[in-house]
Amino acid sequence: MTVGIIGSGTMGSGIAQVAATAGCVVNLYDTNQMALDKAKASLEKILNRLIEKGRIDNNEKIRIQKNINYVDSLKELSDSNLTIEAIIENLDIKKKVFSELESYVSKECIIASNTSSLSIASIAASLKKPERCVGIHFFNPAPLMKLVEVIPAIQTSYEVLEKSIDIISSWNKTVALAKDTPGFIVNRVARPFYGEALRIYEEGIADFSTIDHSLKTLGGFRMGPFELMDFIGNDINYTVTETVFNAFYFDSRYKPSFTQKRFLEAGYLGRKSGIGYYEYDENGRSVISNESKKSHNSELSQQIFERILVMLINEAADALFWNIASAEDIDTAMTKGVNYPKGLLTWADEKGIDWCVKAMDNLYNEYHEDRYRCSPLLRKMNRENKNFF
Repeated sequence: MTVGIIGSGTMGSGIAQVAATAGCVVNLYDTNQMALDKAKASLEKILNRLIEKGRIDNNEKIRIQKNINYVDSLKELSDSNLTIEAIIENLDIKKKVFSELESYVSKECIIASNTSSLSIASIAASLKKPERCVGIHFFNPAPLMKLVEVIPAIQTSYEVLEKSIDIISSWNKTVALAKDTPGFIVNRVARPFYGEALRIYEEGIADFSTIDHSLKTLGGFRMGPFELMDFIGNDINYTVTETVFNAFYFDSRYKPSFTQKRFLEAGYLGRKSGIGYYEYDENGRSVISNESKKSHNSELSQQIFERILVMLINEAADALFWNIASAEDIDTAMTKGVNYPKGLLTWADEKGIDWCVKAMDNLYNEYHEDRYRCSPLLRKMNRENKNFF
């Protein structure tokens, strides 16, 4: 099978590695030769590290490298069975690339976008055969993260959808099927992890370190919200938040934060800029200040954790209410896409649906903001004394 990848940045290169490892012939395209050279050198380093760790041997390294061709013309993707676009999150640019690509590939070639939040239907509309278009969304770093969201547009044919799922599954990935709505599963459901943490900070309830500490120690999250935003990059995280907010017709649940906007405007992007919510050394390691070392109040930490958790659960329940994905795929997406310690709907069952409804109602009674409205599905399940699983 021949796979074309458009864009040789971190994501495009990662997808190329995944496909090449699975035995596909990969043509990695970029207009920038320096970017292609960087991608090739980066893969060399990654594979050498895998050899050092005993994950692969030198023969496997050579096999993977031979499977990838680095090309600077879209015409070089003409023999692709599948193409995956992984370029800038700009709808007009994606449409232009897709329209040009379609003139080179066969009628049977699947044309996919790795977009994290843009409309697949809009992208598909740029094609003469929109039924061949589908969303195939990997998570960073693509070789390590098991989850791939597959998103059919309303134009996508059943055959293309089934074939896409089969291909991605054969690459040793876990597929979650999502409806073509803003943020799909993960980038929709995860918004409160960042947004509510920022809200708690802006209210003066706790600092960055205290909020992160509460989510890690009480929730078992690998990284706190502010650590994770610094890791992702405040520019990327803010853009996704703003995109989802606009796409949901300015629903207050997805409202961006002025704090994050100001950090972005200041150039405090996180690890890649050396400073974000925390400071970092030249190796990207966090420089812990004395302020961050202070003891944390256990009662306050519990309140913070439970507030963010119930907002996440409420968002997951609403995604199910609106048929964005199945309960199983929602939980799978959050555990395998962003490494949550457990699925949010499973967590809701453990905490009790009654607890979830009361916690949301308490927040609404405190603020009287639509941001804190309880999902209708949680209310219905509470009345009927049901669980998600």
